[in-house]
Amino acid sequence: MLVRCSFRALATLVFGVFAGNALGEVIDLAENGFTIRNAVTVSADPAKAYTALTDGIGKWWDPDHTFSHDAANLSIDAKPQGCFCERLAGGGGVRHLTVVSAVPGKTLRLEGGLGPLQAMALAGSMTWTFQPEEKATSVELRYVVGGYNPGGFKDLAPRVDSVLRSQLQRYKRYVETGRP
Repeated sequence: MLVRCSFRALATLVFGVFAGNALGEVIDLAENGFTIRNAVTVSADPAKAYTALTDGIGKWWDPDHTFSHDAANLSIDAKPQGCFCERLAGGGGVRHLTVVSAVPGKTLRLEGGLGPLQAMALAGSMTWTFQPEEKATSVELRYVVGGYNPGGFKDLAPRVDSVLRSQLQRYKRYVETGRP
């Protein structure tokens, strides 16, 4: 019997096996935006998983994806209108995203264009969801981006997905081992 499988489904399956159970994909791509979904299961309860995101981001975020090249300069003030911010030398700073909803141990929603997306004047909604499982927590990171981008989003969406999937893998390692 011949089994047919799409390249995307096969790539997702293969990547999932080699990525330490991190699954991610661009789930929607259009001329005016895209949606990315990444998920992992961490060996921690939802409260610890949430705290590792909000209070520990500077310990696991990849410093190559910061403006200062030092993740210790990152912070999240997990309350409405709070800032996912980065301190810069000389007293400067960057607001990466703004918190619009914070429900400890359940969800954190932020809005804005992450990193270089700021210069593109795009709107984004990033939602972290924490679902309890037996002796673990399922963590989903969904990022919906829309607006105008000259040339469209066909090349941009997979790059954003790759960066966020890598960040989520670092987060998982940090939650479970204390190191990214």
